[in-house]
This record gives sequence, C-alpha cells and structure tokens, in this order.
Amino acid sequence: MNVIISGGGTGGHIYPAIAIANELKAMDPTTNILFVGAEGKMEMEKVPRAGYSIVGLPVVGIKRELTLDNLAFPLKLGRSLIKAQQIVRDFRPDVAVGVGGYASGPLLLAASLKGIPALIQEQNSYAGLTNKVLARWAERICVAYPGMEAFFPAEKIRMTGNPVRKDIQFADQQLDAGLTLFDLEGNRPTVLVIGGSQGARTLNESMEPALQRFVDAGVQVVWQTGPAFIERARAAVAAVNSPLVKAYDFIYDMDKAYAVASVVVSRAGALSVSELCLVGRPAILVPFPAASEDHQTKNAMSLVERNAALLVRDQAARSELITTTLNLLNDAAKRTQLSTQIRTLARPNAAREIAEEVIKLKK
Repeated sequence: MNVIISGGGTGGHIYPAIAIANELKAMDPTTNILFVGAEGKMEMEKVPRAGYSIVGLPVVGIKRELTLDNLAFPLKLGRSLIKAQQIVRDFRPDVAVGVGGYASGPLLLAASLKGIPALIQEQNSYAGLTNKVLARWAERICVAYPGMEAFFPAEKIRMTGNPVRKDIQFADQQLDAGLTLFDLEGNRPTVLVIGGSQGARTLNESMEPALQRFVDAGVQVVWQTGPAFIERARAAVAAVNSPLVKAYDFIYDMDKAYAVASVVVSRAGALSVSELCLVGRPAILVPFPAASEDHQTKNAMSLVERNAALLVRDQAARSELITTTLNLLNDAAKRTQLSTQIRTLARPNAAREIAEEVIKLKK
C-alpha cells in the first residue's frame, strides 16, 4: 500500500502524522509512506529525523494583517497545486491523509481530483480552515473531541482521539532515565514548562523573573523555551546559579520529561493535551489566545470542566502563573484529583484506530 501523509507547520501537526505513519508500518512493514510538507517549515527537518521521506511544497499561509507577503499567496498556491499533482502521479498513493497545515490543502485536493480516497485528522476541538474546506472531498474525518458535527458531515466522522508517539505511553517507566538525562534529584518536586515546539513567549516571560522563587522553594525546573528565547533563558538560569533549574530550546525525549514532572505548565495545543491525558500529569494550561477561533481555550476547557486541569489565562499569566504552580505543588490532594481525572480522557489507541481507517479506505 502507498500512503501520502500531508501537512505540518507545528509539532501539533507533525507528531500525530509521524505516529500514524509508525502505526501503519507496524501493521504492515511493506507500506510505502511519503510525507508532503511546506518548504522551510519544521516538518522538513523533523520528518526525516523520524526516518521518513518528505517532499516540500512552496505553499504559504495568508497572514491576518495586511502585508506584501499576501500578494505571493495565489502564485505559491498555484505552484503548489501543480507540484502536488505531479507528486500524486509519481507516487500513485492508495490513500491520502491530511493532518492540517498549509501542505494538506493542495495535496488532498490533487489526490481527490484523481479519485484517491482521503482521510482528514483534525486534532483540535475547533476545526481549522484547511480541514473545513477539505471535508467535502474527504471520505473519513478522524476527530479527538465530541461535537465536531458542527464542522463536518456526521456520517464521515470517527472519534479516535489524537495519535501520539508510542514512547509517551510508557513515560511512567522512564523516571530513572529522566532523572539521569536532566540531572535531577529524585526526592524533589519538578515543574516541566513546555510552550510547544517553538516555545511560548508568555510562559517564558512568566518564568524568567521567577526562577529564584522555585529555587527558594526547593523545586526543580525543566524549562523548554523554544529557539528564539533560549539565550535569554540561559542568562536567567546563570543569574540564579542553581543546579535546580535547567533550560532547553527543544526537548526530544518528551517521555522522560513527563516522567520526572510533578506538575506540567503548558500551552493547550491538541497534541500537548492528548499527551497530558496519556501520562496523567497534573497540568496548568495557558491557552494561546491568538490561535485560530481561540481553539486552545476550547481544548483547555474540555479538561477544566471535568476537573482534569487548571486554567490560567494568557493575559493573567505573568502575575498569576508562578503562584498557581507553587500552590499546586503544595496541594497533594489536588494533584491526585487532577491526575486521576485527566487519565480518564486518554485515547491510547488513537494511532491504531486511524491506521485501521486508512486501511479500510484502501480496501
């Protein structure tokens, strides 16, 4: 079977795509998989690192503000459609899978025009524009939240959850390895701060002046900053001069990072939420307010309403986030409640269920 998987732009699109590919290969090692992404985006580096081939399209998004870059959008979209049609002709996929992001549009449209069955994987509780447009051509739409009939035809929807990497599911077995990797002490509480693959300015600027508060409380910090903030973070870590605080631009071994975490502070992207459900860690979510249709707040509220996470609004984070985090670290009963509740929302078989839907479409 030949399968094309298209999309990307953020880790929230890329890692579910890789998880689906891994499951397809596990079910049938003879499956041929080709990724299609957007030139210059992070999938062009992350996908080959995972062992798969990827082809880039020149497609770009439309910026919300008026900019000269938007003038290039129609030209790049047209070039991307032509290149996508060539990719489909050459690779001859049996099924095309779109995970959202710029590259999904041209590729799934080109595949559908050739009569190739298409599957969409929508990670968020509020459907993205690309997926809403593509839904009319897709034969199957795999979702992670209830109520998605508001965006897609009900007969096409399958509730699967979001696929995550296999190693995340076994994070509880990685505590010793995590303590070694991050050079931490096993008898101290640890806060893991993750702002997505590119980092989160609000989280970073909340953490930067507050590191001494964690040190004074005897709390260890594992802080993923994203590449743009790492130098400022390293300067802040050097200023407190304590082995309790570690800053990284990117963490590849997320299973080990979750393993050491007593509390996780995170944005509320779909992938992060799905991973937190699987690892069952007490979480404080700070949704990114500029996400399309404020979907991160909707993602977060799906947990908060079930007493499965705490919420701090982005605009309040710089004044409230650190205190909320320290208070949660000091409240064992609340941490136990959050951990118990968030585990009930996990969908550990999401990647397999989506892979099975792909195979059904081929048949």
